[in-house]
Amino acid sequence: MKPIIVTASTMLELSELIAGTSAVAVPHVGHLQVYRARYCDRDLVIAATGIGKVNAACATTLLLERFGAKMLINTGCGGAFPGCGLGIGDLAVAQSESFADEGVQTPNGWHSLELIGIPVFQEGGRRFFNTFPLDPDLARRAGERALELGFAAVSGPFLTVSTCSGSTEQGEELLRRFQGVCENMEGGSVAQVALQYAVPLLEVRGISNLVEDRDLARWDLKLAVSRAQSFLVSYLEHPKL
Repeated sequence: MKPIIVTASTMLELSELIAGTSAVAVPHVGHLQVYRARYCDRDLVIAATGIGKVNAACATTLLLERFGAKMLINTGCGGAFPGCGLGIGDLAVAQSESFADEGVQTPNGWHSLELIGIPVFQEGGRRFFNTFPLDPDLARRAGERALELGFAAVSGPFLTVSTCSGSTEQGEELLRRFQGVCENMEGGSVAQVALQYAVPLLEVRGISNLVEDRDLARWDLKLAVSRAQSFLVSYLEHPKL
């Protein structure tokens, strides 16, 4: 039976999940730190991918080729855009992922990859440039489950960047390009690979900060990743995902 694969960029974003599911290390999976568990009659593979788009895409591909998957879950922390209804420690559930800073800079401003005209992925009559949809049923049920469990949660579009927004001005610029509730550095790559392999993806992130002028004193990374993992442990116990 194919497992559920859970990924995050760092071990900090996975350590409580590994402990909560009694996962054990699996050696020799390329360059990755990988753990495996049998939890509530489900096979889990849990892996730290490393930070950023390239690490996330490489690791997700390696894991799918090695283990296959009935479902992917991407988790970790993220920054919430002001006004979206999310605060620090809340959960954000992705409805879509967009590469928010890949495109063309012209004298008339920034344009998406559609200006080039070459899709990053196409299947049948569908052409994908910057934005990838996530499984709507998974997102809806996870959002509902989070609220049932007492978590504050908002579902919406996510934006993936190579350069974290350390200013209010940059966050506002990204929102002019794409709608979004949460910024992160890996989700778009995982979404693209999931689409290419036809594996449903759920992305849930804990909010560590707002997308504003960078001030680490206002962040709470530990709370964000703990809340996300606490939710996932309970979520994976549910008989119907």
